[in-house]
Amino acid sequence: MNLNLYRSQGKWLMVDLGVTFGDDSMPGIEVVMPDPSFIVERKDELVGLVLTHAHEDHLGAVPYLWQQLRCPIYATPFTASVLRRKLEDTDFGREVEITIVPMSGRFDVGPFEIELVTLTHSIPEPNALVIRTGGAKPILHTGDWKFDPDPLVGPTSDEARLQEIGEEGVLALIGDSTNVFRAGSAGSEADVRKNMIELVAKYKTNRVAVACFASNVARLETMAKVAEANGRHPALIGRSLWRMTASAKENGYLQGIDFVSEHDAGFLPKDKVLLICTGSQGEPRAALSRIVSDSHPHVTLEGGDTVIFSSRVIPGNEKSIARVQNALIRRNIEVVTATNDDIHVSGHPARDELIRMYQHVRPEVAIPVHGESRHLIEHAKLARECQVPVALSIANGDVVRLHPGPAEVVDEVFAGRLAVDGKRLVSLGDPVLRDRNRLMHSGAIVMTIVLDKAGKLRTDPMGSFQGVLEGEDPMREDIIDIAADAVEGLRAADRKDDAAVAEAVRIAVRRAINAELGRKPVTDVHVVRLA
Repeated sequence: MNLNLYRSQGKWLMVDLGVTFGDDSMPGIEVVMPDPSFIVERKDELVGLVLTHAHEDHLGAVPYLWQQLRCPIYATPFTASVLRRKLEDTDFGREVEITIVPMSGRFDVGPFEIELVTLTHSIPEPNALVIRTGGAKPILHTGDWKFDPDPLVGPTSDEARLQEIGEEGVLALIGDSTNVFRAGSAGSEADVRKNMIELVAKYKTNRVAVACFASNVARLETMAKVAEANGRHPALIGRSLWRMTASAKENGYLQGIDFVSEHDAGFLPKDKVLLICTGSQGEPRAALSRIVSDSHPHVTLEGGDTVIFSSRVIPGNEKSIARVQNALIRRNIEVVTATNDDIHVSGHPARDELIRMYQHVRPEVAIPVHGESRHLIEHAKLARECQVPVALSIANGDVVRLHPGPAEVVDEVFAGRLAVDGKRLVSLGDPVLRDRNRLMHSGAIVMTIVLDKAGKLRTDPMGSFQGVLEGEDPMREDIIDIAADAVEGLRAADRKDDAAVAEAVRIAVRRAINAELGRKPVTDVHVVRLA
């Protein structure tokens, strides 16, 4: 979930504004994004937001956060099309100023002169940004990239321009670290197409479904070509696939390719359809999960069919993907993944490509981004091996001075996370989310204490033990007795204080449950006073 900020001459430039997704540790949370509080407090100094490409982790937070920022946005045509479709779901979409910049274009934003350099990735129109400002040497912000010799959709990376920029002299490279542990190169989409044609040809009589990322337009074209080569009709199953296809066609991609609708796909013979589905990460509301649960209105899969996962496993999604794959296998549906066949290539640079980038650009400073700590540290080590004089491993919120003087971390600012909780944005540290997490792991107890005005029990305490005790567990009676003893053990004055009674019962009950079960459930106590 990328959010990068550059400052020069008292003005700020934002690069990308993305989301990530919730996991099992965040019950009820599907979308997570950076907390922009630091720059919101300085929004009068924010001159614009530049989007490097159209992936969710680079633009997905714009519909949630733009109203706090209200800055102009700069994007290439395809990225702008994707963003506009996302903004249609908001009530402020028409207010957003989006300036479309051509591929390899140049433009000024406040004191920043920006140049786009064409790269390749798993989505059309990925760009590195060359940022010039304040008389310093340029900065190269790579975004997400790789060197694909045959990307199939869009041009190859402009390595000649990278070399020219390197000759000009580059102050710093801020670069993708995702595949730093992977030797060699990421591979080409052309290889995937060849292998997929051969793989699908093995399945002659039944349905074949392919799960892939909706944003990988080259993969969608590949699936259409695979279907054509095997006498099948390509069908898109999932709304995000149709939205991405519409954005692609608006900008000249996927020309001459027609996809079958979900409705019509259900009427095609089994051996004449190739189902292209969302849900490669096991998302519960995506098409593949709905098909597996028999809740999809038009598409079904049955024993003898095949599902191909033409995607990588995003860290954190292992359990959800395994659930879907196990459900398929239980129904005698064959599952094929990228661990079995060469049916997916990464969109991020492996080590040889990183080395090539450093050979082209030869920066004075390397700042690895886009990865976990282990990736960033290894990338910094690799940069030093490539003769980069300074390589910094930084953390979220670190402020790095690049010029003038030596590059170094000089400050730290707040860098929290926000979560979409229903219709509101809340901090991931919000007490509501903490309680929800505790409820999921430890259960909840609600005790009701009925007293008279003098503080004497009018009836035995009553308790609800959700997720803690079974219906007839004998420990229920023990907890009732413990709650009664806690009340009766208070001084007479404290028994007249509802807060004192509630706290005494809460502590006693939690201690008893923890001693017996090793759990600390969320415990609430209601005190009722009768006349």
